[in-house]
Amino acid sequence: MKRALFVVLALFAMSACASDPRVSDADRLALYRANAGAPVDNFQYFGSLNGWTPLGTTALAVWTRPSQAYLLELNGTCNDLDFANAITITNQFGRVYKRFDKVIVLGRGIDRIPCWIKEIRPIDTKALKQAEKDKRAAQTAEREGDKPAD
Repeated sequence: MKRALFVVLALFAMSACASDPRVSDADRLALYRANAGAPVDNFQYFGSLNGWTPLGTTALAVWTRPSQAYLLELNGTCNDLDFANAITITNQFGRVYKRFDKVIVLGRGIDRIPCWIKEIRPIDTKALKQAEKDKRAAQTAEREGDKPAD
């Protein structure tokens, strides 16, 4: 009985994954880059983040306010960024500067190796949300187009 339940749950989990394809880190990074402005030297940091999104091992987006975000391109790879429980960002008197400040990955068993910020670009958050919405709609339409007509 336990084995049958396990098989049913495993099949259910696999079917859920098949109906909701994950977007690759490269595709997400491209979407964020397309909605980011020109590079800036620094940004105001209020001591805590409103959120953050890993975009592979060389970039992440950080939200300083609900409608204010920055794309941080890192100098090389940042190990465990995709699996981190939390991050912290160094700053100089409330400002984060490219080439001087760094992202530090926090979490259990993580070595806390600093990841230097190479580039900072402000994100047009409204345009990003619309682009994400359009991408989801296109993926849904594509999946529905693959289904046989009744």
